[in-house]
Amino acid sequence: MKGYPYDLILFDLDGTLIETAPEIADAVNDTLTAFERPAVTQQQVDHWIGHGTRELLIQALAFVDRVDAQTVRTSASFPDIEAAFGLHYEQRCGTRSQLYPGVRLMLEALHAAGVKLVVVTNKEDRYTRTVLNAHQLTPLFHRVISGDTLAVKKPHPAAVEDCLMRFGIARERALFVGDSSIDVATARNAGIAVWALAHGYNMGQPIEDSRPNRVISDFSALAAVLPAHSGLFGQSLEAD
Repeated sequence: MKGYPYDLILFDLDGTLIETAPEIADAVNDTLTAFERPAVTQQQVDHWIGHGTRELLIQALAFVDRVDAQTVRTSASFPDIEAAFGLHYEQRCGTRSQLYPGVRLMLEALHAAGVKLVVVTNKEDRYTRTVLNAHQLTPLFHRVISGDTLAVKKPHPAAVEDCLMRFGIARERALFVGDSSIDVATARNAGIAVWALAHGYNMGQPIEDSRPNRVISDFSALAAVLPAHSGLFGQSLEAD
């Protein structure tokens, strides 16, 4: 798009586009209760987000059973627990999650302007699609890359490389927007710019420590880089 510095913007999902932690915690605790385990706290779940929903469940089970993660992965009972979690999470998707302020309007404006928009998340595809559909975001994205879409996931740069090649976009015209050190590392590994939101899930650590190109407070920053906003994003970016 003429006058805008990026032709491709890749977004993390949890903690970046959508605040999903409350319903993830609900699904985890639904599952733990069903298998006669004690509940975990919202703060614990917040700190486990980032490596995919399966790994989050493993961390929760390791914590409540007081074993290491590998013991959980190889246990005979884990497949049944994981299957139960899948049902609980699909039921919970969209019940307590919400878009962060300005997300929908900004995505609509960027999409209308011809910027390629991509979700890159470590969440498994079945859950990614359910969350995006629950918030009517799916039509706004040109590609969705989940944790099981490719052979590797973030912070490996494969998802970024896939999009650069697929859309024929130069590296310097791409931006990654995320909320965690994993997102920053992904962008760095791919050699593209990265902006990080301060409100997301970064395993309890300040996002500034990851040294993104820029720390932003909300999505209005994506309009602020336009020359005099170019009149493109004239709508208010208040809460959706």
